[in-house]
Amino acid sequence: MIETAFLALGLVLIVEGLAYALAPSLVENLLAALRELPLPARRTLGLLAIVAGLAFVWLAGILGA
Repeated sequence: MIETAFLALGLVLIVEGLAYALAPSLVENLLAALRELPLPARRTLGLLAIVAGLAFVWLAGILGA
């Protein structure tokens, strides 16, 4: 179980690092766009990301990860 958590954390860091390494200006534009969104919309986006993440984790469990 703990190895799966480390694997998931490592994959998240790789994807995050790729975004900053390959397209730093895109990240800045995204952050500027997020600043313009009202707080409830940002909160909704965060909750949707959590739900999507849970769905992926559930699907990985079903598939045998």
